[in-house]
Amino acid sequence: MRVETLLPLGKVDPGVRAPEVPLDVTRVFDDARTVERLGYDGIAFEECKEDPFLLAALAAQATTRLRLSTAVAIAFPRSPTSLAMTAWTLARLSGGRFILGLGTQVRAHIERRYGMAWHPAGPWIRDYVHALRAVWRCWQTGEKLAFESEHYRLSLMVPLFDPGPIAHPDIPVHLAAVNPIMSRIAGECATGIRPHPVCTAAYIEQVMLPAVHEGAARADRDARDFAVAIKPLIATARTEAELAKRREDVRARVAFYCSTPAYRAAFDFHGYGELARRMSVLSREQRWEEMPGLVSDEMLELYATVGLVDDIAAKLRARYAAVVTDAEVSIPIASAADLETLSAVIRALQAA
Repeated sequence: MRVETLLPLGKVDPGVRAPEVPLDVTRVFDDARTVERLGYDGIAFEECKEDPFLLAALAAQATTRLRLSTAVAIAFPRSPTSLAMTAWTLARLSGGRFILGLGTQVRAHIERRYGMAWHPAGPWIRDYVHALRAVWRCWQTGEKLAFESEHYRLSLMVPLFDPGPIAHPDIPVHLAAVNPIMSRIAGECATGIRPHPVCTAAYIEQVMLPAVHEGAARADRDARDFAVAIKPLIATARTEAELAKRREDVRARVAFYCSTPAYRAAFDFHGYGELARRMSVLSREQRWEEMPGLVSDEMLELYATVGLVDDIAAKLRARYAAVVTDAEVSIPIASAADLETLSAVIRALQAA
């Protein structure tokens, strides 16, 4: 299992909260080098409060080994040709270490945050990825740009805007997914999926991966090396007292996710569909304080990996090793001893 982390290093409640302090972009260069020294396989950059592509460029310059992933960038507000160039530049800069992780976002954000017309996300992202690849083929092989689909018509590429071939043109594309429809589409056109944190190992194995293979077969593609990269929900600490606080943090996060209709399939699968509908009502009524109390300990342990730092690697491997190729893990560090502990966790997760 390959292991990624998020920045800012050491300022994240593992798998539960956004960073406690804003990311200091002036430290990305140094922090990326620290991540590489710690033994991580890669860094994943979210598109929340900073541009993930700019951060990936900084990390590419600072490191020589780390894989650099967007996890995830929102596809639709960017034209395929524009994003194709960004990814092409990062692939060149990193020497082929860049992975393009894309998400579709929900309708409200596309319409009201980005000011765009909404279209069904599955067919739209399929067209998007095929359009990206058409542009990349044009640049790499000189093939005429002639892509036409329901959503995009691309037919113009002049020498002034053609960056030409690069040494590592096969840029991996991962799609964020929860339901079998998006998993099937990823199997058709992508090289990996990034399941939502509430997608349990059983759900990935029994629902998402069969859909991936169905999509790959439909497109006559080989899915044997298909990546499954997840940011698991983790509650961990060094003492039982600290762990008790982390458990309640992650319980609240599970409650929030349970209230979100876009993630309903992952709760239906385990028999929590009715609770998810009840949570949705409570969230619409802004009765947030009532929601965590509805998440039982059994439910919490199903959707989150909970344990002391010394035990967390073994628990994560037992849960995910059979179905996940990449795990995004962040554990706070405050001392040299913490760094040694974190390195041990990373090595344990990477063990064959």
